[in-house]
Amino acid sequence: MARAAPSVVNIYTAKHVDVPLVPLPADPGLERFLRGLPGFTRRESATSLGSGVIVRADGTILTNYHVIEAADAIEVRLRDGRQAAAKLVGADPESDLAVLKIGLPDLPAIAFDPAPSVRVGDVVLAIGNPFGVGQTTTQGIVSAVGRNRLGLNTYEDFIQTDAAINPGNSGGALIDARGELVGINTAIYSETGGSLGIGFAIPAAAAHHILDEILTYGRVRRGWLGLEPQDITPDLAQAFRLKDTRGAIVARVLPGGPAAGAGVRVGDVIRTLDGRAVEDAYDLVNRLASLRAGGTARLGVWRAGRNVTLEVPVGERPTVRRR
Repeated sequence: MARAAPSVVNIYTAKHVDVPLVPLPADPGLERFLRGLPGFTRRESATSLGSGVIVRADGTILTNYHVIEAADAIEVRLRDGRQAAAKLVGADPESDLAVLKIGLPDLPAIAFDPAPSVRVGDVVLAIGNPFGVGQTTTQGIVSAVGRNRLGLNTYEDFIQTDAAINPGNSGGALIDARGELVGINTAIYSETGGSLGIGFAIPAAAAHHILDEILTYGRVRRGWLGLEPQDITPDLAQAFRLKDTRGAIVARVLPGGPAAGAGVRVGDVIRTLDGRAVEDAYDLVNRLASLRAGGTARLGVWRAGRNVTLEVPVGERPTVRRR
């Protein structure tokens, strides 16, 4: 813990919001009109807090996108008491990660195993700034790996832990017994807002891949075919005369996209990608994301009672922008 704690920072953000001086009407058009009148609103500064991890000695910091989303100013405080304004280098809303940069000397970068092997039952420590009380460390074990379909991010492959994680821990470090980074704490499952022993972290290997993409290209490059898949239910499997529910049905094809140009149709059942079986729609989306633009994806498709192979050029997934 002593090895990793100096690398975990507190992040404070501020953004300006216009607060109405009187109750607003239910009509959206009238509300916009009233907000535009001078003296109808008062500008206030809203603050929030979170955590981050120094991953490079040059001041590069990883944190969650939701920690700094829409912030007008970002302040970083180190464990040794130093503070600095942070610059947003880039962000990836689809994985909920962001990269910051501060200009301070002698910064302690966290140790990182480029190929960490995290197993259920491993002891882990969560370091962060819960509720703004200051740096705090909690201990637990890895409860599960590969958690997805939680509806938190577009791309999910979480480490689940029972180490206590609370609001303000987001963006902090999940470390192993050697003090090496194994994940970026991201979310909790809670009906009360407090820790219930179910926390989720983005694996360190995935976080570092996104870090490298942002630093090198200013964005995360992901493969894209221009189609929208959906899972196969038992009823759909029966309707399409399929033996099981493995695969993904094409629910939508984007006009002008790579899939449309290659002849992919709505209703096609994608059974394999590059010769490997597709488990479901989530599996397909994640595997397509790992493909590089400019290559070719070979889709094994079930169409009208027969198998068809389609060669689809891989494009680059358009950047997702959030307001």
